[in-house]
Amino acid sequence: MIKIKICGITNLDDAMAAANAGADALGFNFYKKSPRCIDPAKAAEIIQQLPPFMVPVGIFVNEREEKIREILAVTGVQAVQLHGDESPEFCQRFGGRVIKAFQVKDKESLKNMAHYRVGAFLLDSYRDGIRGGTGTTFDWHLAVVAKTFGRVILAGGLNPENVAEAVKLVQPYGVDAAGGVEKETGIKDHGKLKKFIAEVRGASRS
Repeated sequence: MIKIKICGITNLDDAMAAANAGADALGFNFYKKSPRCIDPAKAAEIIQQLPPFMVPVGIFVNEREEKIREILAVTGVQAVQLHGDESPEFCQRFGGRVIKAFQVKDKESLKNMAHYRVGAFLLDSYRDGIRGGTGTTFDWHLAVVAKTFGRVILAGGLNPENVAEAVKLVQPYGVDAAGGVEKETGIKDHGKLKKFIAEVRGASRS
C-alpha cells in the first residue's frame, strides 16, 4: 500500500480531515521561511490529538541538531524530513526514521543519493531559492531511476487530477501533497484531500 503524507499542516481541523480521509502521515513545517511554518507548541497540541497510527513528520531546513532534537521532544514528532544541504553523516544521527529531500532538476540531481542511508528519499521539483512547496511537477521518469537508491516518496505539484498517473508510472513508496490539496496557502481543501487520497488508493490497486 502506497503511503500518503499530507504536508504543511497548520491547524487541527485539517489534520483530522486528513486522518479521517486515510492519510498515513502529516508534515509539520518548522522552517521559519516557509509560508506553512508552524510553532512547535501549536504542532504539539495537534499531534497529541492524532489517531494512534498517524505518523507526524517534522520538516527542517539546515537546522542545528540540538534544535531539531528539542522540537522532537516538545512536539512528539516521530520522523524527520531534512530539506536542506544536510550531509549523510548528519542524517544518520537521527536513525532510520529520516526522509532526505532532493530537488530534482535532471538526472544529475540524483547522483548524491547514493551516499545517503536513510529511511526514504523525498523527490521534489527544483526551483532556484525555494526549498520545497514549489507546486510544480518534474519528470517522473527520473523518480523511477531514483528508486534504485531506496524508498522514494514522490512530491512536487501533485494534486487530485495528476496523482493517479504519477502513482501508476512511478509506483513509489509514498506520495506527498501540500499546495495541491489547499484552498489557500496553509489551509487545506477537505474535498481535495478526500479526492487525492481516493485517487492514490484507486491507482495503487489497479
